[in-house]
Amino acid sequence: MPDPRQFIPLDKLLECPVCGNDAFDERLAQLNTRFATFLGFDWVDPEAVCYICSRCHYVLWFLKPPR
Repeated sequence: MPDPRQFIPLDKLLECPVCGNDAFDERLAQLNTRFATFLGFDWVDPEAVCYICSRCHYVLWFLKPPR
């Protein structure tokens, strides 16, 4: 896993709302729905971008990658 780093979405440094840290790990997460899972079509569900605080591990979720 890469080292935690800073992210600057929408021209503003991303900071953890819990501890104020500014270093995060980035991951993609599948947003599964019951219907798609029931039919075996989990792969069609949307993904979210998650930023995980490297200090307190709070997770910030974004439906679309912030630019």
